[in-house]
Amino acid sequence: MDVVAIDLDGTLLNREHTISAGNAEAIKQAQQDGVDIVIATGRAYFDVQQIFADLPIRPWVISANGAVIHTPDGTLFEEKALDRGDAGDALKWLEKEAYYYEVFSGSSIYTPQNGRELLHVEMDRLISANPETDKQSLKHALDKQFSQNGFAFVESYEEIVESKDPMYNILAFTFDLDKLEKGKEKFHDHPSFTMVSSAEHNFELEDHTASKGSALKSVADHLGIPMDRTAAVGDSHNDLSMLEAAGRSAAMENAVDDVKKASDYITKSNDDDGVAYAITHYFS
Repeated sequence: MDVVAIDLDGTLLNREHTISAGNAEAIKQAQQDGVDIVIATGRAYFDVQQIFADLPIRPWVISANGAVIHTPDGTLFEEKALDRGDAGDALKWLEKEAYYYEVFSGSSIYTPQNGRELLHVEMDRLISANPETDKQSLKHALDKQFSQNGFAFVESYEEIVESKDPMYNILAFTFDLDKLEKGKEKFHDHPSFTMVSSAEHNFELEDHTASKGSALKSVADHLGIPMDRTAAVGDSHNDLSMLEAAGRSAAMENAVDDVKKASDYITKSNDDDGVAYAITHYFS
């Protein structure tokens, strides 16, 4: 394979939100062998930069679920910002309905000042109503969400809309399953948005033309590489578009069932160097 696209959370990152030495070495070796590495994530670009800051790896980066692409030297290659009016309407509704949300821009991850308090209240309410709930898994979900870099806290969504920053991605997160389904139903058929989910408790909105799959094709076309010479590995529903677009695909052992069904191979888990295994066993 000439291009390998790799998701971050649940894929390249282990449960400690770090890249293992084994995965880093496999990626480094693949690059030395002439493979173009693409990190494809729902995270913001500046967050990805922090993750790779101490590693000798400079990949292409598809961020915000395909809305933004940067070259290995950090140059902005492509962006698909949300329509400002439609994004504002979505944020107004999310705020009115008391969702925790994040808005990915070019410089910050905007989030409500009281957002974390809101999620802790939801978590406590869920545990009180269902004492058998796995508290550790809920805490892990919060730790993962808050492990990102670049948060900027706002009192109201209006501050985000009035800023000059482009909005690439809106993420809504809730532990209330009825509330989660209500939000998904609200935006499911919205003509301006692509809606995906990167974890059990969230849904995300991007421009209707943005996806990890279309972004991977943009990179491959620029490099002059046919899609049958590309590969991708992931674990969540927001990875499906690139797994389906790539010539070869691998699901993590910890992936959701839909991702496993859509992939050519199933590699090891994100805590067992599954990316390294996929690169050396399936993508070489």
